[in-house]
Amino acid sequence: MTSQRTRSVLRATTLVACIPYLSLKIAWIGGGRIGIPEGSALRRDGNSLMALNALTLLMDAAVVVLAFTLTRPWGRRVPAWLLALPMWCATGLLAPIVAVFPVQTLASVVRGNGVGGLLGNDVPGGSAAELLDPWVWSVVYTGFIVQALALGALFLRYARERWGDLWRGRVGALPDSPTRPARRLTAAAVAVLAVLPAAMHLLWAAGGTVGLSPERVATADLNSRLNDAGYVLFALLTVAGTLMLGHRRGRRVPLLLPLAAAWIGSGALACWGGWMMLTTVTVVAGDPKLPTPLMSLTYAVQVIVGMLVAVAGAHFFAEREGARCA
Repeated sequence: MTSQRTRSVLRATTLVACIPYLSLKIAWIGGGRIGIPEGSALRRDGNSLMALNALTLLMDAAVVVLAFTLTRPWGRRVPAWLLALPMWCATGLLAPIVAVFPVQTLASVVRGNGVGGLLGNDVPGGSAAELLDPWVWSVVYTGFIVQALALGALFLRYARERWGDLWRGRVGALPDSPTRPARRLTAAAVAVLAVLPAAMHLLWAAGGTVGLSPERVATADLNSRLNDAGYVLFALLTVAGTLMLGHRRGRRVPLLLPLAAAWIGSGALACWGGWMMLTTVTVVAGDPKLPTPLMSLTYAVQVIVGMLVAVAGAHFFAEREGARCA
């Protein structure tokens, strides 16, 4: 299969995978209630739900734009930051679904519970099974996984052709740089800050309830614990990637590996931490759905860690691009 044919197939796969989610969002914005059971909190949220539906519709529509950007000639002229930032966000939002959803599905099948409630407790308003019909989670999250794999393959091909020489080689071959002390300081800050979200999610994954809101405690199940375990994994990936790059550890390791770990891990921490903060901005004081101060702090630190890595990564690639041009 030719390179262009492969791109076309991957683009078409990405677009088709977006259809279920986009269709549901359009239906809900238009007043439909397909897939929303009676008694669901989503039937009562009114304007806040409408705003979130519109936002998530735009977010998935952005995947369509990215698919064309990565496969059309004009996409090569898009400024690097304008492509890298939404791709980092897309990676961060989709990576936990790719990592955790199959495990949740397997666990549900083994327990004989079907595939309902696979999101766990990452949406305020009750358990996933109470919010939406089980088939919605299955269809939508399967579509997300296909989107992630197809879009990721497109981005790798695009990045290899446009910026491949920036991430080729091994960690030990990184040249000395005047910004190396700053890299080490950033890696240390990331490692220290990541302790809080990693520790809290590990505690919650183990069944602990310290710092959880009353609603989270009431609806905690295996799916929510698996979600928390996923965040621990992404925190470890972030720390490992930044430490390897900052201190040039693992000298024979291909440079792509720590870069990928830092990219995926930081995106997952920042984007999902930000999403959890965003989805509760309309919750009033005293509501059991309101995150506790410790939960809010955990999400905020996730965002800070992710942004630190993103800024450091931008400087890293800008420096390497400058050296290449010189």
